[in-house]
Amino acid sequence: MDSDTKRRLTAAELDALTRRALGTGLAAATELTDGFANAVWRLTLQDGREVVLKLSPPPELAQLRYERNLLRTEAMVYGLAEAAGVPGPELLRAGFDDPVLGGDYLILSVLDGVPWNQATPSEADRGALRRELGGHLARLNAITGDVYGYPHADLTGDTWRAAFLAMTGAVLADAHRYATPLPRPADEIRAAIEASAAVLDEVTVPSLVHFDVWPGNVFLTPGDTPRIQAIIDHERAFWGDPLADFVTPTIFGELAETDEIVAGYREAGGVVEFTGSARTRIALYRLYLALIILAENGPRQYPEEDYAPLRDRSVQALLSALDQLSA
Repeated sequence: MDSDTKRRLTAAELDALTRRALGTGLAAATELTDGFANAVWRLTLQDGREVVLKLSPPPELAQLRYERNLLRTEAMVYGLAEAAGVPGPELLRAGFDDPVLGGDYLILSVLDGVPWNQATPSEADRGALRRELGGHLARLNAITGDVYGYPHADLTGDTWRAAFLAMTGAVLADAHRYATPLPRPADEIRAAIEASAAVLDEVTVPSLVHFDVWPGNVFLTPGDTPRIQAIIDHERAFWGDPLADFVTPTIFGELAETDEIVAGYREAGGVVEFTGSARTRIALYRLYLALIILAENGPRQYPEEDYAPLRDRSVQALLSALDQLSA
């Protein structure tokens, strides 16, 4: 799904940027049209290197509140993830409030692998990949911060409960702002979240959470025995509960203790509990993800034929999470 509201640069502007940022000019450029907010190009430089450029959206582009300063979050996480041994592209240059572009940009190394959602690994390889992914998530979640929530979006709290209530309150406000149809009244959803929020106090350390680990953001190595080459697009990361990082790899499903991702997580030193309160926390995070998916159609206006299946599954996930919380 693409957008016609992303920031556009001419070849001359791209050339000027690479000269300023990397000291070499542009030989060729191909815009990558997946995604709705950041503009992304694959660039071939005059010195022979290939890089990926991500450019923040124009300031007038309508976004959800948590999406403010996405590239600043992504740049932060790439540095932290690399130090923790989580694979990813190399961040070659980051520019914030660039005086020429009037926005933020990242320049990353090019990956030669393939996104997991475009690969066809065998059943055995899928199990090995999920175990490997669990290990990488454990290493990412072991990174801790000083505050909960989204610091670059001004959605934070001194406790995880306070931050999560601010995060869910913001997305419910976004849904109201864009007149997003919800399967239950917003006040009912807010009340269900608040009634279950005490379990969030079990989280006493702000851990780094990717919260977008779906197969399109996991690159696999080329060859007959694929392994994880990189985890990308950390832009929606926040500081909070590591359990939240099991929501997107099991989206629209349930997390089972027999899942290889759990085994890999525990092997790498991570702790995954399956207590009643832990499952309540996961239900809260599934509810939050469903709200994001529903609310983001307001500013983005996805093509109906592409969005309808995702919307319908998100509605069911939201209702299922509400049922679980009420039980």
